[in-house]
This record gives sequence, structure tokens and C-alpha cells, in this order.
Amino acid sequence: MARILTVPPHLKSRALLMTVYAAGLRRSEVVRLRVNDIDSARMAITVHQGKGQKDRVVMLSPVLLQTLRQYCRHAKPKQWLFPGENPDQPISDNDIFGVFHNAVRRAGITKKVSPHSLRHSFATHLLESGTDLRTIQILLGHRSLKTTARYLHVSQHQVRATASPLDSLNLTRKPSEK
Repeated sequence: MARILTVPPHLKSRALLMTVYAAGLRRSEVVRLRVNDIDSARMAITVHQGKGQKDRVVMLSPVLLQTLRQYCRHAKPKQWLFPGENPDQPISDNDIFGVFHNAVRRAGITKKVSPHSLRHSFATHLLESGTDLRTIQILLGHRSLKTTARYLHVSQHQVRATASPLDSLNLTRKPSEK
């Protein structure tokens, strides 16, 4: 993930990919982000009209905020956080695909991935770091917990690192040997 997020030569591309990953956004959601959806005082990003026409608020990473500030000082976006060629229009879905696949190529990744892989990695990394499934559901904007559970794949490392509840029991009494 770090390679994909650090190889784009253009600040706008790096900020765009970091935003998708850091907030677990869908392509359609990052396309519609406006400059005023970034709330640095509350460290939150407001996502308007996500899937199912639902609004939600997600966390704003301090690292992402620093990158967005640098990007905004340089690019000076007016309305859309990531404007297209015409500044009055947001970046297109196709442009996001292009930015992502260019970063993947530059990073030397040969596995088949898509921009949605950033969202999937966001959720998986949260789960692996101990975030509960309900919180991940809210951050992703899923209506059903089943959708979130199906979406996530726990790594084998996580499975092996999980302690059995037996280990936390106080079993001081030894069984008699009969």
C-alpha cells in the first residue's frame, strides 16, 4: 500500500489516492468531494450522497490532512477537492482509474488490483489493527453488517496471533489424575 501511495509523481495524484485509502472511499465518493467537506477542526470528512444516497462522516487522518493542505496550497482547488480538466467539474471516474493504474505500474505491482482495492485494504487494515466490525461498517457506509463481514478477509497472521479465551482463564486447580 505504501508503494502505491508514494510513487505518484504529482501531488494531486498522491493526495487523491491517499484520500481514497485513508477514508475508505468509493470512487464515486471521492469524485464528489468538495473542498469544504474537509473539516480540519473536527478531523472529519463529510461524504455526501454515498451509495444508497446516504451521507456519512469519516475520520480525517493527520497524515492525509498534511498532504491535502500541501496539495491545496499548490493546486488551489475552488469547489471540487479534485477538479477535472475543467475546474468547474470534478475529476472523472476514468481519471481515477488512470491515476491508480499508473501508480500500481510505477510501484512494480503485478497483481490484478483496482481502485476499489484501496477501500478493501482500508477495511482489512482496520480489522487487523483491532477495530471492531461495527465501526468498520459505519466508516464504509454499509447498511448491513453482513456486507461488511463478507467484504473483509482476516489474514492468516491475524488468525495465528489471536489468543484463545482459554489462555485468559485462571485455571489454578489441577484435575485429579484418575
